[in-house]
Amino acid sequence: MTSSLDRLPKISAPATRALNAAGYTTLRRLAGVPRAELARLHGMGPKALDVIEAALDEHDLRLS
Repeated sequence: MTSSLDRLPKISAPATRALNAAGYTTLRRLAGVPRAELARLHGMGPKALDVIEAALDEHDLRLS
């Protein structure tokens, strides 16, 4: 799975909507964001967070 920093990884529609509503429209914008902050978004579950972390890891980036 190779992800681009210019788009969000493939996650559920509710999780994608939650990220977009919070202003996180690309993977690059998620780098350094606290995992707990994302977990509080309505529609964001543990599976989506794991996918995001794996996509960030491909670029040597992390959530905080």
